[in-house]
Amino acid sequence: MKKEEIKDMATQDLKDRLEKMEMEYRQLKINHSISPIDNPAKITADRKMIARVKTELRQRELNNK
Repeated sequence: MKKEEIKDMATQDLKDRLEKMEMEYRQLKINHSISPIDNPAKITADRKMIARVKTELRQRELNNK
C-alpha cells in the first residue's frame, strides 16, 4: 500500500485496516519468536506501514479540529 492509497481511503476504512494490520503484525512477531520466518524484513516493513497509517489518521484528526 502506497502513501497515495492511504490518503485516498476513508477514515473508517483506515481504522479497520489498522486494526487488522496490528493483529497480523503481532502474530508475525509471535511466529518469528517460535521459529524464524523466511523474510524477517517483513516485520520491519509491516511496522513502518502501521506507522504510516497511524500518521495519516492523526493528521486527519488534527485537521478536523
